[in-house]
Amino acid sequence: MALALAEAARGLGRTAPNPPVGCLIVRGREVVGCGFHPKAGEPHAEVFALREAGVRARGATAYVTLEPCSHHGRTPPCAEALIAAGVARVVVAALDPNPRVSGQGVRRLRDAGIDVALGVLEDLATRQQAGFRSLITRGRPWVVAKYAMTLDGKVAAAGEGNGSVSSEAARARVMGWRNELDAIAVGSGTVLADDPALTVRGVDGGRNPRPVVFDRTGRLPPGARALRPETVLVTAPTTHAAACEDSGMTVVRADDLPGALGALGSLNLSSLLLEGGPTLLSAFFAAGLVDEVRVFLAPKLLGAGLSPLTTPLRAMSDARALEDVTVEPLGPDVLVTGYLSPIPRL
Repeated sequence: MALALAEAARGLGRTAPNPPVGCLIVRGREVVGCGFHPKAGEPHAEVFALREAGVRARGATAYVTLEPCSHHGRTPPCAEALIAAGVARVVVAALDPNPRVSGQGVRRLRDAGIDVALGVLEDLATRQQAGFRSLITRGRPWVVAKYAMTLDGKVAAAGEGNGSVSSEAARARVMGWRNELDAIAVGSGTVLADDPALTVRGVDGGRNPRPVVFDRTGRLPPGARALRPETVLVTAPTTHAAACEDSGMTVVRADDLPGALGALGSLNLSSLLLEGGPTLLSAFFAAGLVDEVRVFLAPKLLGAGLSPLTTPLRAMSDARALEDVTVEPLGPDVLVTGYLSPIPRL
């Protein structure tokens, strides 16, 4: 199943609104077929793995990171493909939260006499599928807040632009995240201070996430690098944004952040890397819309400067604790990750 999850990871950031899925066909100790879902509209992982296995799939075991689909969508149901290929056993990491599938794919396999095992590496699989699960169950992307700060809790010196708190190793990790998530979001303050391109660099076979820029007052200059035809501009309902629409950008007019996230979900964006400055970060945290946190701690002391969050709590008892926390040394920095929301299951 770990190998199947590695196959599924090849589709991260490319499959929305579908999930990333990997599949292995195994006879004895030999992998005779493997595949992953490359993007929506193309065959699912099981189909690619069965094609590679050919007649060797009969009597074999299929390892699948998500319950095989049982309905006709853009492609035929994978449960039927596994049955037709004559596999003897199917090992599934996680059930599909889509009500059109959930439990029905497993039921169809068992009705055909196939032995089915559930829940193998389920936690790892659901984490990998967090964006898909959020889109299916909540209608909005999974939000990952990323920032880097000094040991005294500063993200930048006051008024500073184009500065970097973290190391080259940390920045390379962020490029990998950009490659794997559907969209990347910043606020107008970050665009004015840094003029970021919001692209992927240094990743073989990488692709750029869709830029999302929050600008409620329409103060961004038209020449900003983040403003291009594929960009989604999120603004207030009354803000004039005709020039952006004329240039091909998608303009979302929303009263609040929940409405904005719902609109991003309707654009089939299942995951959002929040890279904004303190204003945007604080707004998302205050609204309870951050699902996952990834923070780099740099061995630096800045003194006066900008804190990542601008809305202080009154007491330590009001602080929100992260779940499933991991701590990883990365070059001179330390990466701390954790979850504020449970990953939707069913």
